[in-house]
Order: sequence, then structure tokens, then C-alpha cells
Amino acid sequence: MWRDKNVILGITGGIAAYKSVGVARRLVEAGATVQVVMTAAATEFITPLTFAAVTGRRVRTTLFTASDEPIFHISATDNTDIIIVAPASADFIARMVAGLADDALAAIVLAAACPVLLAPAMNTRMWQNQATQDNILVVKERGIRTVGPAVGALAEGFGEGRMAEEADIVDAAEAMVKGKQTLKNKRVIITAGGTQEKIDIVRYLGNRSSGKMGYALATAAAARGAKVTLISAPTGLSRPADVEFVPVVSAEEMRAAVVKRYPKADIVVMAAAVADLRAADAAIGKIKKAQLGMLKLEPTPDILAELGAKKKSQWLIGFSAESSDLIRNAQGKLEQKKIDVIVANDISRNDIGLGSDFNQATILTADGKVNDTPRMSKQALAALIFDEYTPKA
Repeated sequence: MWRDKNVILGITGGIAAYKSVGVARRLVEAGATVQVVMTAAATEFITPLTFAAVTGRRVRTTLFTASDEPIFHISATDNTDIIIVAPASADFIARMVAGLADDALAAIVLAAACPVLLAPAMNTRMWQNQATQDNILVVKERGIRTVGPAVGALAEGFGEGRMAEEADIVDAAEAMVKGKQTLKNKRVIITAGGTQEKIDIVRYLGNRSSGKMGYALATAAAARGAKVTLISAPTGLSRPADVEFVPVVSAEEMRAAVVKRYPKADIVVMAAAVADLRAADAAIGKIKKAQLGMLKLEPTPDILAELGAKKKSQWLIGFSAESSDLIRNAQGKLEQKKIDVIVANDISRNDIGLGSDFNQATILTADGKVNDTPRMSKQALAALIFDEYTPKA
């Protein structure tokens, strides 16, 4: 999709500037021509030479050009498909709102006749300051899209203000370049992670789900204009940006959160790995090892089957983790649970699925289609699911 596309990648001053090298690399590898423009503050965090090596192009750091050259901040945007500013600092966003053009990047954004995407990144207190929040509202009202910030590790601790992940930035940019607001105002519920079923105060029944697929789905849906609610069991992942985040632990908590929101949902994607069993009577304290053999188990609620039985106009997508008879088992779940699409994963392979950044799926639909995907990143699979297997706005 990026072949023959021209991208201006703006870098502003912030520690997250090092992550933007990955954004540039992904775009170049996908076929885009990337022109990096850096503010003076950005060069204090990472050198222009780094970006020049990745993009194969001279990095622009100054507003002024030689007398015999075209005016750069005007000519640079003539054939540009999108401008991405990542990281976008609080200072740069404020200067955008004021309409300042005191450096090359600010002048380019002010003169832009193409889509602009900001990936804010800053300290939590700076992000939450009312001035920054007001400025974000202003840029959005002017038609500028944002991705992030996320909640996660920062230079000075943990909190909201972390720049969105590289893949999420590129996916959001791709949706903009393609004009893909295909899920605009659709209400999408996504579940992620592996539930934990309490045995006692220190033990639980669980599984190896990383949550990566569900988080990638949440980001892809938000990039396509959906109003996303991510209901997540515990994971080690940074909270995705631009979504309503609902943390849960057990299958029952996940069920309650989903069922509460289900009547108003347009699309529900059950990507979570819900534990199949729980303790019939979870202990308040710690069970002695000798007593664990007497532990009684009972099934957890089948959330997907319940949603299928209650389904009216909702579009329901499920996931099926299989180690054998993949298509037959997935087809059975598709029919029994009355869902529209099921994404089947072969978890016997170590290079895809549980814990991996990659996946290779067989996608079955209620109208009888069976399609195998190539091995791809979970972000790419998430984009494919929403582009090819969901109703559009």
C-alpha cells in the first residue's frame, strides 16, 4: 500500500524520538519514500544521521534553503501523501494551535495540503494539563488525527503519555492515506488477554495468552474511526490509545463487562483466551499443597455462546485456538455459537500464536467461506479482519 507514497516524518524533542527510527524503517520497508524533518530539540535526543541512514535521504533541520532551491516548506508538501509527527511534543502541539511557523516542521504542517497525523508523547502531568487537553481538542477540530498517547513505561516512571507503538502509528497512517474511516462511529467491543480464575490468595488457573492480538485489534478499529471498548484480562502490554479501557481479571468479570455493553454494540470481537475452568469454591487464604488434590473445578461461563444466543443486529467474531483438526473444530464453534466469523489459529506452531508478534490464521465465515492468511504481524491480521470481515459504516 505504501509503494510510491511520499511521507514526511516529523520528529520533535522528546525521549520517544528514538522509537521514530522504527516508524521510518517500517515505512521504508513497505515501499514509502520518507522525508524526515527534525526540530532543533529533536536533534538533542537523536542525530539526523540515524534517520538519513534508514531513509536514504538528507534530513531537514532548518527552515531556510539556498536562493536557487524551491521554498522547502511549501514544495515539500506538494506531492506528500501524509505528514506524521512522532513524537509530537506538548510544545509542538501548542505551536500548531497558535499557527506558528518558526521552524521547518511547524512551517510544513502549517502549509500542509495533505492529512496530518500526530503521535503525542510527553510526561503524564504535561499530557493531563488542561492546556494540552484544550490544544488537542483544537487540532482535532481542525481535522488533524491523533494516535495515542498510550499508558505505559515513561522515562520517569509509568503513566499516560507514552508514544503509541511503531506498528500502531503506521497502521493509523495507512488508514488515513487509504481514506479508511470504514468503521466511523461503529461501537466495537474487543476482549483480550487470558483470564485468571482464583484458586486461593496466591494461585489461579490461567493460560499463556499475551493479549497482543486483542490489543492490535483495538488499535486497528480505532484507526478506522470506531468507538472502541477494550475489555482486557491482565497482560504485560501498554494500554492502547484512543479506546475505552476496561480491566478485568476473571471470566465472570469479563462476561459482566461484555454483556453490559452488548446491546449497544455493532461489532464484538472475542479475542480473549477465557479460562475453561475455575475453582468451585475459591479459598480466602492459601490452600495447603496437600489439599490441592481435593480441589473441585467447574466450567466458566461460555461468553461467546451467550452472545450468539442473544445476537440481534450485532456482528460477532470469535477466535479458536486449536492444536489439531483446526478447520473442523473451528467450523463446529462457528455453527454452535451462532457467530458470523471465526479466526482459527494453529497453536502447535511456535512461530505464530501464543506470545508471538506474528500469526497465521484460517478465517471461516457463516456463509461458508474458508480463507487461509499468510504469516503476518498481528497488527496486519487485525487490519485484515476489519477491512475484509466486518460490516462497514
